[in-house]
Amino acid sequence: MDAAFHVKPFAFDRIFTTAQPVVRDTAGELATLNAELDLLKLRFDSEIAIARADGFEAGLAQAREEISAALLAATDALHASIETVESAFEAIEERLSGVAAEVAMAAADGLAGHALALDPTVAIDAAIGRVLTQVARGQELRVRVHPDLAERMEAVIAERQSRDRRRLSLTVLPDPAQAIGDALITWEQGGLALDQAARRAAILAELGIDHPPA
Repeated sequence: MDAAFHVKPFAFDRIFTTAQPVVRDTAGELATLNAELDLLKLRFDSEIAIARADGFEAGLAQAREEISAALLAATDALHASIETVESAFEAIEERLSGVAAEVAMAAADGLAGHALALDPTVAIDAAIGRVLTQVARGQELRVRVHPDLAERMEAVIAERQSRDRRRLSLTVLPDPAQAIGDALITWEQGGLALDQAARRAAILAELGIDHPPA
């Protein structure tokens, strides 16, 4: 037998061990991943909420600015409209005042003319009555009237004397300077002029108009 060939006995009692497989903790890893996902979701939702809040505030601020500008423009327009309306009312009031004065003047002229047409001596007799209440008893009064009214005024004075127990000292003087319906009543201490202008002024005063239209 060749010396290079050598047979060794097999050790049947030798124990061989196989490598154990590595078991990963899958459940733990999944739980960790889920926790991380939940955290990321919370952060994402928080960022979204912040972004929405910022956007809402920005939009709200812009809306406030737009509303403020619109309100300012509306206020300016309203003030301009009010000024226009006030100017229009003032113009209307002036026109109405002028028309009212013209109507009042026409009414005064109409009333005076109507009174003259009925009896021009009525107003003169009323003026004599007012004077008699202001002067002393027996005071002589001189009544100047248009010549066409002299005779009628004497008849009116005679009628007045018949109703008054005291003696009246009244003298009618024809005066061409007096218009029909006008009169000038004089006495020692004063006088009273009765004319159409005075009657018109009295009627205007009753109507509450201080100044007649120009």
